[in-house]
Amino acid sequence: MKSVRNLIVVLGDQLTPGLSSLATGDSKLDRVLMAEVTEEASYVRHHKKKIAFLFSAMRHFAEELRKLGWQVDYIALDHKDNQGSFTEQVKHACKTYKPKRIVVSQSGEWRVAEMFKAWPKQTGVPVDVLTDDRFICSIDEFAAWADGRKQLRMEYFYRDMRRKTGLLMDGEHPEGGKWNYDAENRQAASADLFMPKPKAYRHDAIVKDVLALVEKRFDNHFGDLLPFWYAVKRKDAEAAFTFFVEHALPQFGDFQDAMLTGEPFLYHSVIAQYMNCGLLDPLKICQQVEAAYRKGTVPLNAAEGYIRQVIGWREYIRGIYWLKMPDYASSNYFDHQRALPDFYWTANTDMACVRSAVTQTKEQAYAHHIQRLMVTGNFAMLAGINPQYLHEWYLSVYADAYEWVEMPNTIGMSQFADGGLLASKPYAASGAYINRMSNYCGSCRYDVKLRTGDNACPFNALYWDFLSRHRDKLASNPRIGQMIRTYDKFADAEQARIKASAAKFLATL
Repeated sequence: MKSVRNLIVVLGDQLTPGLSSLATGDSKLDRVLMAEVTEEASYVRHHKKKIAFLFSAMRHFAEELRKLGWQVDYIALDHKDNQGSFTEQVKHACKTYKPKRIVVSQSGEWRVAEMFKAWPKQTGVPVDVLTDDRFICSIDEFAAWADGRKQLRMEYFYRDMRRKTGLLMDGEHPEGGKWNYDAENRQAASADLFMPKPKAYRHDAIVKDVLALVEKRFDNHFGDLLPFWYAVKRKDAEAAFTFFVEHALPQFGDFQDAMLTGEPFLYHSVIAQYMNCGLLDPLKICQQVEAAYRKGTVPLNAAEGYIRQVIGWREYIRGIYWLKMPDYASSNYFDHQRALPDFYWTANTDMACVRSAVTQTKEQAYAHHIQRLMVTGNFAMLAGINPQYLHEWYLSVYADAYEWVEMPNTIGMSQFADGGLLASKPYAASGAYINRMSNYCGSCRYDVKLRTGDNACPFNALYWDFLSRHRDKLASNPRIGQMIRTYDKFADAEQARIKASAAKFLATL
């Protein structure tokens, strides 16, 4: 076998032709290695749809690279030379091709970055780890932004990203005179609204082969494999986003926080899985959103709200992850230790909101941000679930979940387990919030208007009990301290009933 100059290792979330490791390579002198490995598919029990999506997208990307002239070794899961792990696969390739260097773009996850560090010694080949320039803000740039700040609030970071990209700017000022239109984006939806479904795609031969493989090898993993409708090619992912911009984005801003039974997608784009694996370019999709606003087909609150999620929140979350790892993973500010209830896997619960969120997660490998934050996340925090258990669940069940984006959202935003580094207050709420933003409560066996008793919405007693249990850590918080003072005005007997109702429900978990 002829030796090669560089072995370029491309990971499953790096499906971008302009990836830094490829951009610096030479298709005639270098060889690309891609592999489906059991270690990555099962280090948590990933949703069947997530595995099928990534393997299908990876196989199509390998074909895309070959058409661009690259020599690609693609090692499928059932290939005779599959070594079972990235490290063993790289060692095997180094023995085969004897490259002068291994080249790879930065990993999205800490554990994989640590794996890269060990490769020179394990393979005897130098390793070049290149900056992943698909992000607007580099890891070093974020660290410089954070240096010396007492509070790392996303809003100020987001404004800097707007200035850097020029998105929705009017000279030196934000378009419309305000940076943030979130106050206009909290309408509750009603079932008579027209909600377009995300663009779906039929299976080709590659996808059919992957579906058969996943059904055989990962039959004991969570989730429904079929129907499988995801885009797995770049042009299809781009078409799916264009469909969203034309048909759903105009209403996205108004209803992005709404929840409806039987409507898993509403006006959401459902493209995070495409963006996070490299099929879509974050800056380009934001420019497409801005163009729709400039054209007059999308209102400002929708365009700004969407762009904020991408260049604001997504970039900020990645910065927090790399700034604070590896200690961030074990954060547990409230010292919550309860196990994750079985209904997070089975949806077997009388709480209609939780049942709906888990059921659609099982069916679609998807739930939108309010379902994750204010239903499954809110419940876990109120019930005292260990945040690491919840983190592993989110990482397992969603097609868009990678540790860099999922962990800070869970540890920091959802569970307040970092003590307020990321969020200014715990996102704790009683059943009243869920009732206001959804129609779940109308079909629930629990009464959202009752605070205590067997028929009361469990969120209600759990909410007040949570505030009582953690008053020493929350009383001084300006955004939630008032609710603790409200609790203090309850009669002793009512406080006792709250404590008893919460304890009785938690005992059923």
